[in-house]
Amino acid sequence: MAETPHPLTEERLQRFARHIVLPEVGGAGQAALARSHVALIGLGGIGAPVLQYLAGAGVGRFTLVDDGDVEESNLQRQTIYTTRDIGHGKAVGARRWLANFDEKLVAEIHDRRIDANNAAALIGGADLVIDGTDNFATRLAVSDACVAARIPLLSAAVGRFQGQVAAFQGHLEGEPCYRCFVGDAFDAEDCDTCAEDGVLGAMVGWVGTFAAMQAVRLLIAPQMGAADWGSLHLMDGLKPGMRVLKIVKDAACRACAPGDAGQGEG
Repeated sequence: MAETPHPLTEERLQRFARHIVLPEVGGAGQAALARSHVALIGLGGIGAPVLQYLAGAGVGRFTLVDDGDVEESNLQRQTIYTTRDIGHGKAVGARRWLANFDEKLVAEIHDRRIDANNAAALIGGADLVIDGTDNFATRLAVSDACVAARIPLLSAAVGRFQGQVAAFQGHLEGEPCYRCFVGDAFDAEDCDTCAEDGVLGAMVGWVGTFAAMQAVRLLIAPQMGAADWGSLHLMDGLKPGMRVLKIVKDAACRACAPGDAGQGEG
């Protein structure tokens, strides 16, 4: 792309003043966000609040990937779209929202389905990949591509009143990837069942905004604390509450196990 993220001019400093006064972010952290490139895979219930809050945080460059069109049933939770977007592509709508929100941010869109054949090309050059897609085959394809390209992955999922967010860096020795977490049995086009089981719109917002906060942590680490790789945050909207589990690297993982192409030291 010819464009580059906008520098932190005096005007931009004013926009992010509430970040900059935080010692955990500061001017250095804000500058790091402005230089960052995030590939956001899936622009639905999770992707919408992730985009909103990362754009608000000043992430300078986005790659936005989604092959779906906006449907009326999406509007209950996918907050970047309006009634006028129904029937139109989500990627185009997301870019329109971003341009209206902050014209200084750079975005490249891809309105095609991501899979094992094109994942590497679509995530290339990103500092962080965030996956909010709705089926295991896509999630695993994205994860495998991240391992091969040595790009960190933040994965988020939600259903009914339950959510989960975890950060992976499987290309590093001792660190798990998403495939270590779910295994190989889910390499299939079995989508989550929001249409059948339902999902609370605010629950999706909670998962998405928590994922955005984790993304900021990863992009400016260690200023906001440890990156917390391999920690699975399980979110319960009925209690409400959250608990954290540690995911262990699978020594037999076909994506990131020692001796495989994706494995190496950071």
